[in-house]
Amino acid sequence: MKPVLLAAAAIVSLAATPALAETVVVTADRMLDVETGRYLADPVVTVVDGKVASVQSGVTLPDGAKHIDLAGHTLLPGLIDMHVHLDGRPEYGGYSGLQFTDRFWTAVGVANARTMLEIGFTTVRNVGDDDYNVIGIDQAIEEGWIIGPRIVVANHSLGATGGHCDETFLPPSFDAKSPAVGDSPDELRKRVREQRKYGAEVIKACATGGVFSRNTAPGIQQLTLEELTAIADEAHFWGLKAAAHAHGAPGIKAAIRAGFDTIEHASYADDEAIRLAKEHGTFFSMDIFNTEYTLSQGAANGVLEENIAKERALSQAQRDNFRRAHGAGVKMVFASDAAVMPHELVGGQFRVMVEYGMTPLEAIRAATVTAAEALGQEGEVGVIKPGAWGDMIAVSGDPLADVGELADVDAVIKGGVLVE
Repeated sequence: MKPVLLAAAAIVSLAATPALAETVVVTADRMLDVETGRYLADPVVTVVDGKVASVQSGVTLPDGAKHIDLAGHTLLPGLIDMHVHLDGRPEYGGYSGLQFTDRFWTAVGVANARTMLEIGFTTVRNVGDDDYNVIGIDQAIEEGWIIGPRIVVANHSLGATGGHCDETFLPPSFDAKSPAVGDSPDELRKRVREQRKYGAEVIKACATGGVFSRNTAPGIQQLTLEELTAIADEAHFWGLKAAAHAHGAPGIKAAIRAGFDTIEHASYADDEAIRLAKEHGTFFSMDIFNTEYTLSQGAANGVLEENIAKERALSQAQRDNFRRAHGAGVKMVFASDAAVMPHELVGGQFRVMVEYGMTPLEAIRAATVTAAEALGQEGEVGVIKPGAWGDMIAVSGDPLADVGELADVDAVIKGGVLVE
């Protein structure tokens, strides 16, 4: 091989292969055990080859280990956001995004991935993107070329022709359509297989209309129970989770009955929908923070009045139903819908979750152990204990007294590596 090719091959090898038996020890003033809700004083967390090997208190540090000293700080597990779109930005609303080439959005996704990690979200679930942008970003992170969180990828969102997950902004002459729409159970089963073929780890489907599309009403169901059942069954057949975008009560209830694992938004959930979610163990993934940004900045960003009006109409209902669902015992996960608002502001949602009924510990659990359960990754992410990835964050104050601490994270560790 030529020297330059040999050098390139060496770089790839280093990026893809972690150092063998690398030991890192993380210390802090205290650590929040999110499962028990109690603090551990003077924690000593040992991470070997990216995974937690032990969690002890006040012991002597092992010889030869790299030491990450977070004195004066509280240690928590790395956070999980269950609803993001990495290849989007709210600054380009309405038709303004058409000024860029397709690969612009991949580059934007690289920047957003790093931002999510830097603000403390060491795992994110990307529920819908264009052109397989995010699976490429995920692969580049895994290979060590770029910095970002662990990503659970959905690829394209499935939907009905003319529905929320189709292309709805362009005239007929463009013949613009999503590659993941289908209009029968069999067509939608095939769409599931196509997304899995190209790396999807979760399947996202649009059961109702949405806010940021044209000619769709958020409360109206768009896929039949038979179609939704086919999607969920096919996803589970392949060992994948299924997430349903659903604002309106009929679509929420149909998605729960169809077997979807999470309901995204759940804005107009009625008493029956809440009861069904609790009975089926379905998770609600409700983005109750981004409305502030949309209503204050959307028009300046080019968002159409039609879309702002839909957000205005449902925002308070969604927040009120978040309180009701949580009070009824529905399992709730942290979900920001980042891209509707700036990714760097995501941590501000913890405050709103507490304002609408959660304790700080419950809000933290929604972004750690409960989210890990919804992902099917219990014991791997969302906790600091042996066998889990060495993903941690540190804050200077007491997040159980002031959950706003999580909007200003001081340190982030992914796989035992301090993010700098």
